Amino acid sequence: MDRIKRISFEVLDTHKSKFGEDFADNKLALNQIAIIRSKSLKNKVTGYITRFIKKEIREEKDKQSRISSSQFQTQEESQTETSEITTSEEIPSETITETIPVEEKTESVEEKTESVEEKTESVEEKTESVEEKTE
Repeated sequence: MDRIKRISFEVLDTHKSKFGEDFADNKLALNQIAIIRSKSLKNKVTGYITRFIKKEIREEKDKQSRISSSQFQTQEESQTETSEITTSEEIPSETITETIPVEEKTESVEEKTESVEEKTESVEEKTESVEEKTE
């Protein structure tokens, strides 16, 4: 950790309530709390503290807005679910059934059974002829 961050965190740990978002006010608060002889070091530490405080405030605002938006979305979802339930009850459901003519199926089945019967007759004739020859 570099020197500026280390000094800033040491000051913030003990006196965080004295610092805000304004650089000039933070510089005066740092002069009251610590003795830093170097002007550039004092300005760097004060600048880091100011950016750190602004970042914390910004993150807190973002967090609060996310929380409030998520609560708003959950309220909207519950309202839409309620409206969906009521709308689905109001609209009658339509069912479409496809009918297949029964006659076509029975004809094809009858044709198949006829062809099977013909085949069995031909097989029976052949077996009779083979039986006659063997006798």
